[in-house]
Amino acid sequence: MTSPQLRPERIEELRYGAASSLAMVAGVQLDLFTPLKDGPMTLEQMAGALDVRAVKLRPLLYALVVAGLLNVDGKLFSNTPEAEHFLVQGSPGYMGGALSDLPRRWSAMLNTAESIRTGLPQAKLDFSEGSEEELERFLRAIQPETMAGARELVDKYDYSSCRTLADIGGGSGGLAIVIAEACPQVRATVIDLPTVTPIAQRIVRESAAADRISVSPADAVVGPIPGTYDVAVLRSLIQVLSPDDAVPVLRNVYAALNPGGVIHILGQVVDDSRTSPVGAVGFSLLALNLFDEGQAFAEEEYARWLAEAGFEGFTRSPMSAGASLITARKPA
Repeated sequence: MTSPQLRPERIEELRYGAASSLAMVAGVQLDLFTPLKDGPMTLEQMAGALDVRAVKLRPLLYALVVAGLLNVDGKLFSNTPEAEHFLVQGSPGYMGGALSDLPRRWSAMLNTAESIRTGLPQAKLDFSEGSEEELERFLRAIQPETMAGARELVDKYDYSSCRTLADIGGGSGGLAIVIAEACPQVRATVIDLPTVTPIAQRIVRESAAADRISVSPADAVVGPIPGTYDVAVLRSLIQVLSPDDAVPVLRNVYAALNPGGVIHILGQVVDDSRTSPVGAVGFSLLALNLFDEGQAFAEEEYARWLAEAGFEGFTRSPMSAGASLITARKPA
């Protein structure tokens, strides 16, 4: 018996699958899904609502049907339930802000082979040496994603007993802003490199909780971290560092926490198999193009590093977009 001829079916899926992702981003950039919240529309009605030419819009609409984000019935297009919930501006689950940053990420990931070949990140993002204008553009671009993660954290964790919170490596301060606005008893401090803190100060001043948020320059790797806190949150900080820098950061956080204080590590974490969640696996590809050492480290690495720093009570729970929340506590 002869084996059937092998066909490149999965390769072909991957070859053409990018078109659906690109169509989704184009739809978000055009805000195509929002007009459909009021009901189905024809191609011509959609073109009028978006002020574009129908002949140019048609291929995108059908690509979004193939992508599973639009339905078509005769000449009428409508949102799928998922698009209605997550891609319509003003809806509670709106993800458009986070998706708008995908082109920048994809552009960086196109350098993956060269980053591996040279051993150097070909789209390096340097928080210590980048220009203030470049850093501010980046931090404002990821602000919607930062704030969405913070809102999810507020929903997941009870901050009623927290009075002081450190947003370590806080960048724009978006996480501190969300928590301080949601929890009026919390006084938050955004801690980041001196190159970043002037940007954080500008963004914090735009918030409703600016009078309860301070900004302090410090290098969490070198330490010490200024102040003492009930809770310290590290969102996407460990993930941009080397393993050799992880434990010093965690030890410096430990020293800045009050007895019984809690550390939250929020971001991309892979299972010990390193094959899931898919978002975390993909983040590691992005990270090797942006940072000298960063990646989505494994759960067992975090458990070991936190124990070495003195923490106890390690837990990990899933968050949206493949992210994880790691929690541990300083002994009382």
